[in-house]
Amino acid sequence: MFSVNDLVAYPAQGVGKIEKIESQSIGGCLTELYMVRILSNNVMVMVPVKNAVNVGLRALSTTKQALEILRYIQDRSDFTGYTGQNWNRRYREYSEKLKSHDLHDVAYVLKELILIGRDKELSFGERRLLEQALQLITTELAFTLKSTPENIRSDIHAFFDDILKPAADDAPEA
Repeated sequence: MFSVNDLVAYPAQGVGKIEKIESQSIGGCLTELYMVRILSNNVMVMVPVKNAVNVGLRALSTTKQALEILRYIQDRSDFTGYTGQNWNRRYREYSEKLKSHDLHDVAYVLKELILIGRDKELSFGERRLLEQALQLITTELAFTLKSTPENIRSDIHAFFDDILKPAADDAPEA
């Protein structure tokens, strides 16, 4: 499915490069493994070839998918917010979505936390999840769109400038 030097996305870890494919004896059975180096932290992850899809290892998003993710992040029509939901439940939901093999789930967490942050100060845990989601999105989209994580991050922040800056109507009069 994948070859040496392929760039892949691994849930909750981000973009990695398949450095080699090797066989190792695990529990007395010879198992073929992808040796994936996660680029953001240099960690080596061993993924059984026969289970790669089940654990969420996937090819990077296409350009079309990456642009759809950016449009999704910018669209606020599906924002549900935190009404009636306690932080523990949201934290579990967001943590599960960050482990998903679907980048759309990660984008959902990113957008929700940015929008929640407009109404209240995010807790330490929320800020940590926000940063993790932002890192996963910016890294993958940077590779896909041949940009840098910093440029993608800047683009995402620009989508929410109206939240981060007071509106002209709210500015104090001189």
